[in-house]
Amino acid sequence: MVNELKNIAYETGKPFKQVINETLSIGLRYRKQPQTQPYRLKPVKLGQLYPGINLDKALQLADALEEEAIITKLGQQK
Repeated sequence: MVNELKNIAYETGKPFKQVINETLSIGLRYRKQPQTQPYRLKPVKLGQLYPGINLDKALQLADALEEEAIITKLGQQK
C-alpha cells in the first residue's frame, strides 16, 4: 500500500504527504455517499383474465393470444 502511494507521488510529482491526504479525502467522500435503496418493482394490473386459461402455463396463454391475433388479422383482410 505504501509503495503504491509512493509510486503515485513519484508519477505525479506531488509530495508524498499530499498524495496521502488526497487519498484519504477521496476515501472519506466515498464512504459518506448515501446508500442506494433496493430496486422495488411496482405491480400493475394487466387486465381481465380469459376464462379457461391457466396462468401457470405461460406457453398455453401465449399460443392462445397468438391464435386470437391471427384470427383477427385474417378477419380484417376479407
